[in-house]
Amino acid sequence: MMLVGLNVRDLAMIRFAVSPLWEAVASVRIIKRPRQFPEHLAWYERVQPRLAGVRWQLFADLVQMPTPIIPTFVCPPPATSQPTLDIELASLVATPAEAVRASLDALPGPRSSPLAALYADPPSHLDRLAEAIRAYVDAVIAPYWPRMRTLLEREVLLGAQRMATDGVHGLLNHLDPFVRLKADTLSVEHITQSGTVRLDGRGLLLVPSVFNGRRVWSNFGSPGQPVLRFPARAVATLWERDRTPHGHALARVLGRTRAALLHELAVPTSTLELAERCQLTAGTVSQHLGALRDAGLVGTHRVGRFVLYARTTAAEALIAANGTAVT
Repeated sequence: MMLVGLNVRDLAMIRFAVSPLWEAVASVRIIKRPRQFPEHLAWYERVQPRLAGVRWQLFADLVQMPTPIIPTFVCPPPATSQPTLDIELASLVATPAEAVRASLDALPGPRSSPLAALYADPPSHLDRLAEAIRAYVDAVIAPYWPRMRTLLEREVLLGAQRMATDGVHGLLNHLDPFVRLKADTLSVEHITQSGTVRLDGRGLLLVPSVFNGRRVWSNFGSPGQPVLRFPARAVATLWERDRTPHGHALARVLGRTRAALLHELAVPTSTLELAERCQLTAGTVSQHLGALRDAGLVGTHRVGRFVLYARTTAAEALIAANGTAVT
């Protein structure tokens, strides 16, 4: 159990961020031990063959299984709320050599040849690590990133709504079953880590994650803003599309395209993302969404510069009454 002391400034500086680099790091654990993550088996089965031609051994060696610790330089705290992978990799490459070596010293067990080379010459091998991560992401993350990002943005939106209605106390106590705030102390239940730390006004960065697994991950002691990474909800919906049966009855009433759009709106989604998933033009999707909105089956909300669409309670009731999912 980690006990984290928070002061008024820490509470005032709580913010959210999405991290494509962290998703890459966390997903390595699934590639290595897929049966431990049944909610992501469909993803693993699709992407595993794509790694055959990717040179990513250095990256793989940095994420051990089991995973008592992940080197901090591999997943620095996001500096902005929605950094690109390139921005995060630039931060990784800029890590001082002594910080890289200190993180590698914390890893248990013998050092592999790629890790030994990184330890001996951090500057040149950090560039190679960034190239390996980029190739890995292109193969297994990039095709699904728009859907992942939409789900993560939904998590940020829900957190912001919770804080608006229930304050910081309500936000942190509904964040994850392994996180609890009592008075000025945040309790974070880890499997391998314990101790007491004070944030001393550095604030707290909350990062929802698709590939987090069932536990939270934290980094409270390294330079930069302390980070708490927690599992996003409904991650299995990202991969379920190919397995859902057709809702023929609902399609006969609404039309196949509008029924399919309602199915895809299990989580809030943008017009462009819907167009990509359903292989339609953005204009066609907008037209159908307008009809569904006029019928009270779809609502909208804004996340930054994005407008996301989601099913209303009336649509949920309609789908439930139909008795099957639609694709």
